[in-house]
Amino acid sequence: MASIRDLVGAIRQREGVEAAVILGRDGLLIDSQVVPGLDAEDLAARIPGIIGPADDLGAAAARGELLTAVLEHRTGLAVISVLSPDAVLFVLVRPEANVGQLLFELRRNREQIAALV
Repeated sequence: MASIRDLVGAIRQREGVEAAVILGRDGLLIDSQVVPGLDAEDLAARIPGIIGPADDLGAAAARGELLTAVLEHRTGLAVISVLSPDAVLFVLVRPEANVGQLLFELRRNREQIAALV
């Protein structure tokens, strides 16, 4: 069976992926692989501040809790995927990356990925 480190490594090896970070819902880093110059712990610490308001929006809009968020920034995309009540996957990708395929695979394999964490 694959490990968390295997999962992070496989995601990070995808073309265009600059960071793959697994974190707890509290923002504490579990595992990561990032390009030089990025601070995985700093990135992980910022994610809970996004998830909470997104969950509130989902409740107000009768859509439920956040599962996946895609944030488009000037020089790339940030993908947040809530794997379980305890774990989150955060992925940074360059604009030219095939984010559609990544999102499809994360959605299709969410339960298997969550089982690794």
